[in-house]
Amino acid sequence: MHKHTNEADKDCFKNQVVFISGGGTGIGAAVARQMAEAGAKLVLMGRRTAPLQQMAAALAPADVLLLSGDAANAADVRQAVAQASERFGGIDVLVANAGGHGLGKLTDTDDASWAQATRLNLDTAFVCARELMPELLKRRGNIVILSSLAGHFAGPEVLGYVTMKHALLGLTRSLARDYGPLGVRVNAVCPGWVRTAMADEQMQVLIQKHGLRDTEAAYRLVSRHVPMRRPAEAAEVADAVLFLASGRAAMITGSSLMVDGGASAVDLPTIAFAD
Repeated sequence: MHKHTNEADKDCFKNQVVFISGGGTGIGAAVARQMAEAGAKLVLMGRRTAPLQQMAAALAPADVLLLSGDAANAADVRQAVAQASERFGGIDVLVANAGGHGLGKLTDTDDASWAQATRLNLDTAFVCARELMPELLKRRGNIVILSSLAGHFAGPEVLGYVTMKHALLGLTRSLARDYGPLGVRVNAVCPGWVRTAMADEQMQVLIQKHGLRDTEAAYRLVSRHVPMRRPAEAAEVADAVLFLASGRAAMITGSSLMVDGGASAVDLPTIAFAD
């Protein structure tokens, strides 16, 4: 079982204000739980109200501000920043976690699908970073962007997703270069397979394609050549986010941290020798 925040880390975000986009589910929710354990005040933004309300109930008595809105919409984010600043006095950390699908190869991707992949995966991080930067500059804060293993490598027939996750690494490095001299660090976390509702949906494709028994069998299939032989738990990705957002990473910026169970260490042309 995953070990959550230990005693040494218990108050490492005490009195810090952490803004999490897509904070109601999946990795965002795991980050919210661990940030609350570490003493942070939270601003959770998402498009759906119900998951946010469930998270707030689960996080009690942590100080949480819930904001329903689209992280790719500048007006929504601007309003969220104003509300967060009014309630908490500022923002120290942005976790740009909101994302979504981008399925299909080139000839399957029409303009609307491409625009949606861009909006869900790239625009959300760009808009949040731009609108929060003035607050982060005031408090010499930092940004952690959720990219993916797909930010370094290409999966089959996920053109939009792969392209936007790659673009997030460019965004990370550009922001790190421009704002490092002003005291703001920017890093990315790149998970492989993670047990989330979105990944569970993708496992259904494999279940149908290969006649597998259940979701667990599908996760075993996608992890069979991953050195750790399993997907990550959302809390394990959250551990990486908290590290990069903390003072322990004070000299780390412009980096992308792989949280992939070793998948990126595998030499694909030699897999045949392992079968």
